[in-house]
Amino acid sequence: MGVVGNFWELLKPYGRAEGFDFLRNKRVAVDLSYWIVQQETAVLKAHIRNPHIRLTFFRTINLFSKFGAFPVFVADGTASPLKSQARIARFFRASGIKLSSLPAAEEGISIERNKAFQKCEQECVELLELLGVPVLKAKGEAEALCAQLNQEGQVDACITADSDAFLFGAKCVIKNIQPNSKEPLEFYHMSDIESGLGLRRNHLIAISLLVGNDHNLIGVPGIGLETALRFVKSFSEDEILSRLQEIGRGDVQVLQRDVNLDCNYIPGSDESPWKTKVQHCSFCGHPGSKKAHHKFACQDCSSTANEGCIQKPSGFKCNCSSCDLDNKEKEQKRNENWQIKVCRMIASEQNFPNNEITEMYLNKHQQSDGDYHLTWSSPKTDMLVDYLAYYQHWEPSYTRQRMLPMLSTIFLRDVASNSKDQLLCGQYEFDSIQRVKTRFGHQLYVINWKKTTREMSNEICIPSENPDMEQELRIADDGSKDLLDEPEVLQIHIKDGCSFLSTEEDMELVQSAFPEKVSQFLRDKELKETKSSRKRSVKPENSESPRGVQLSITNFYRSSKVQATPGENESRSSKISADTSGERDKEPIRNYSKSARRKLLFG
Repeated sequence: MGVVGNFWELLKPYGRAEGFDFLRNKRVAVDLSYWIVQQETAVLKAHIRNPHIRLTFFRTINLFSKFGAFPVFVADGTASPLKSQARIARFFRASGIKLSSLPAAEEGISIERNKAFQKCEQECVELLELLGVPVLKAKGEAEALCAQLNQEGQVDACITADSDAFLFGAKCVIKNIQPNSKEPLEFYHMSDIESGLGLRRNHLIAISLLVGNDHNLIGVPGIGLETALRFVKSFSEDEILSRLQEIGRGDVQVLQRDVNLDCNYIPGSDESPWKTKVQHCSFCGHPGSKKAHHKFACQDCSSTANEGCIQKPSGFKCNCSSCDLDNKEKEQKRNENWQIKVCRMIASEQNFPNNEITEMYLNKHQQSDGDYHLTWSSPKTDMLVDYLAYYQHWEPSYTRQRMLPMLSTIFLRDVASNSKDQLLCGQYEFDSIQRVKTRFGHQLYVINWKKTTREMSNEICIPSENPDMEQELRIADDGSKDLLDEPEVLQIHIKDGCSFLSTEEDMELVQSAFPEKVSQFLRDKELKETKSSRKRSVKPENSESPRGVQLSITNFYRSSKVQATPGENESRSSKISADTSGERDKEPIRNYSKSARRKLLFG
């Protein structure tokens, strides 16, 4: 959730959309609770077995295979007493129950999430550990540790929908991922927000205190997002939090004194210290009286004496120096009165601002186990097969097949780093590059992997029929496939008695792992293009097109048109007229359209 109100709508004009290569070879921190809550909201009505496990499994594979990222998952820790109280208030608000007051948050006492959520989170952590992905446990909120990792340079971005990640110090936040699109990443950078809105971290903290956040849902009653934005922009980043402290203590006299000083307009050196009202003509609206304009003419109307002025139009506003000065003073007075009104609303709120919330956003939130070590290991395939067979009722062949995109990416990374292992999953070797495939504007190599062993225990094949799993897949295809981000089914084919697998891999990764194979593929591709262009150039101009080659529409009609002699044209026209008259006798004329009947009757 993060900051209350349409905070993401405020930041949306400064967001960016990036392609698949944005996260390649980068570390990214993932808020695990965000994924769990998202799947609960999206697949609430779909009867899918353990959707949190399914979503975590497929999305982690996509982060490795499609995006080439190094994910780090962060789980929620023990919530603060204020966060627990806010959860209770949110529950009663969603239930439609009105409470006059909530019990005060006691220090050291917090309410854990419900048991169902804790169970889902623990099962996802077990799955991620089997996948070889680092999982960190935060002291408090997961987005706080994600922001800290991003701020310290341990990761390059955070994946979370909680807008308060910026308040915790995040530099780059990825709000949404849609793998089945040309630009799947929607991300926000703090530098863009600073240059676009003129807001820095302390300004965002001040806005959250005024409109509400995860620890205080109400904020200051009567102050919305637009009012808070306008108010905090009148102070610098260094003084905004201290000024809120002064106003919250009821010390409005400090601001009142500054306002009183600003209310008395300080004129320039060429202006009189005493403001005198300049008379304006009631007919034309320019400086001077109507009588004087009639006698001496109006310079602004460009009239001569005894001719009078030009009548002012409706909505006329004078732009003289006196009126301009008066308008500036009125605008300044309105701004000062508005600012005093907002300060009084803030001062009327008890215990504002809450120093505990401010310190929570500014302090570091390290994980409970101390220092963190980000290391990625190889997936434990056999244990994963047993794990998913127990929770998801998946067959071993199905699990291995779905894991292959992630395993092939890890294998190519190992080969690129001079690894001695030359077999994928211990049984498939790199055979050749089949072709170049473009998916959503992103070019990939289609790789053929050749099976080198006859062992059948760990064979990756299409799973046999399973009614439970087929029903689960059918439900996912109906409404939740996009959310669950299930990868495409692998292509399995047999050629010359050998079994082959086809996977889609990043071109740069394949180039770094097998440069000789890539060079051979590019040479063969260039040779084929040269031969095809040579055949097109040798082909005679008037020769017939070979079977299966599509001609242009001009050449098609030119080749199919038959040149006829004048005698043939006359005989053909007479034959057509005879056939038409015969058809006219055979078929009633009323069956033709109106335009056809008109042509037949009147020639």
